[in-house]
Amino acid sequence: MSVPAPVKWHDGRLTLLDQRLLPGRVAFEDQPDVASVARAIRDMRVRGAPAIGIAAAYGMVLAERAGADLEQSAEQLRATRPTAVNLAWAVDRMLRAHAACRDLLAEARAIHDEDRAMCEAIGRFGAPLIQPGANLLTHCNAGALAVSALGTATAPMYVAHRAGIPFHVYVDETRPVLQGARLTAWELAQAGIAHTLVCDSAAAHLMAENAVDLVIVGADRVTANGDTVNKIGTRALAIVADYHGVPFYVACPSSTFDADTASGRGVPIEERTSGEVTNPLPAPAGVRARNPAFDVTPASLVTAYITDMGILPTADGFLRACA
Repeated sequence: MSVPAPVKWHDGRLTLLDQRLLPGRVAFEDQPDVASVARAIRDMRVRGAPAIGIAAAYGMVLAERAGADLEQSAEQLRATRPTAVNLAWAVDRMLRAHAACRDLLAEARAIHDEDRAMCEAIGRFGAPLIQPGANLLTHCNAGALAVSALGTATAPMYVAHRAGIPFHVYVDETRPVLQGARLTAWELAQAGIAHTLVCDSAAAHLMAENAVDLVIVGADRVTANGDTVNKIGTRALAIVADYHGVPFYVACPSSTFDADTASGRGVPIEERTSGEVTNPLPAPAGVRARNPAFDVTPASLVTAYITDMGILPTADGFLRACA
């Protein structure tokens, strides 16, 4: 697989892949300070819950080396994207490391390394769900571009593909920013995994034709009761899957579990600019648009969670691990 790493630290420099330019152009940007890291996260140059957490951790290293106030730097980073829990989780972990007089670069590297290991574990546990000849469906991009290695939702796919299991993936285009069309389809092509791009609204039709065997999506946050916060459109997909009797799996690392928030109702849902909705379209000038970036899928619609601790039928396993 030749997908470039979205976050790199080398020779004292933090470099981020600008994912807004993919798949047409692969370009990397040096991040000189914590303010530039915050901009990159806010503008979605770097995206994906684990990846923005890793980038923020290295941003805290830059802040410390510049002599910046770490509490203020942490708040600057947290404010960029409020829905994904990994961002605040990583920043708070860096603050605790600083308070304990631990080396911040070593802590950021540990977060990065742990994410790689969690992705491998998700892939290992989830791969047996993919039977020969299976048709999968995935939404948004929860692949290597969104994390540090194999991805979350795509990790079982990569592991199954390495084992020689033949299967096929339907890729939701994922409007309005088209992370599925621009990123997931590109990733799967780089890996040589058979896939077909479909409109988001095609899922019900495909399931009615018995063309989908299982759905695997990622998550930006899983709350204590198992509600899943993920890219807008995930909830609708889960409802459609439930109606048609198609298993709906959420793939996520431990760092995405939020034991402190009781349910999805307590999660702030990011609203992005209306231009992301209207600019690519021949919409009337001045038309109003709403652009919620995420939605909440109730735990009752989730078949199981594919995690680095195994396949969990409920969120209780997360709760025990995080207690």
